Formats: sequence, C-alpha cells, structure tokens
Amino acid sequence: MPIEVLLVEDNPGDARLTREAFRAANSDVHVSVAADGVEAMTFLRQEGAFSRAPRPALILLDLNLPRMSGREVLASIKQDENLKAIPTVVLSSSDAAVDIDMAHALQVSCYITKPTLSDDLDRVVDRINDFWLRHVRFPATAVN
Repeated sequence: MPIEVLLVEDNPGDARLTREAFRAANSDVHVSVAADGVEAMTFLRQEGAFSRAPRPALILLDLNLPRMSGREVLASIKQDENLKAIPTVVLSSSDAAVDIDMAHALQVSCYITKPTLSDDLDRVVDRINDFWLRHVRFPATAVN
C-alpha cells in the first residue's frame, strides 16, 4: 500500500524536484501536490474534486503560498480534530526566526529550511522519508 504524502508547494519546479527525490528515496511513497493553501485544505477535508483524496501520512508545507498562506493552513490543520494528528512539517526557504517561532507556536511537527541545491534537497527528502515514514509510529487516528 502506498504511503501518501501531501506536498503543499506553489513552485512547480520545487514540487517536481521533491517528487523525484521521494521517488528515489522510497518507491512506496505517493506524493500529491496542492499548489496553494485553499487547495491543500480542500484536499485534506476531502471536498469537491478531492472527495476521494487519500488521507496523507505526512504533510510537507511551504509557508509562502497564494490564496491562503502556509501559516493559515497550519493553524487550520491544528484546529481541526480530524486533521491535527497528521504530522505537518514546514519545508520553507525562510530561515527567519519569526517564521520558525510562529510555526512552532502553531504546533508544527518540525521546521526544515528548504535547501537551494537539488542534491541537498535529495538528502533532506531522504532524511524526511527515513525519519517520518520509516521510524516514527503514530496513533491509528493519525493514519485513518
């Protein structure tokens, strides 16, 4: 059974590179992409075109998104009883203390600064896969 990851990323190039990195790291991972915060919440709540969307085992969330920011998405996830148990990792180009502090105040699972080089992204994705998808164990409510 594939492991579902929701990548919330508005940059098509970054989304493609992240998908490729996951494909290389773990062939059991399926990465769905939401291009903005509104689409992410529609996917997560299985509404409209996403009524049959799989529940992700992990959410990778960029902060700087159109229509609904990553900050708003994170706050919405953590306020939703059906979603708050899904591990949510911020993967953002921002390394600003204010963004890191805000994400942790909103109960992010962890915050990772997105690398600028493709090879570095491959290593980061490999580590995300190894830790979050191979070693961490979650309560049944997080994956159902």
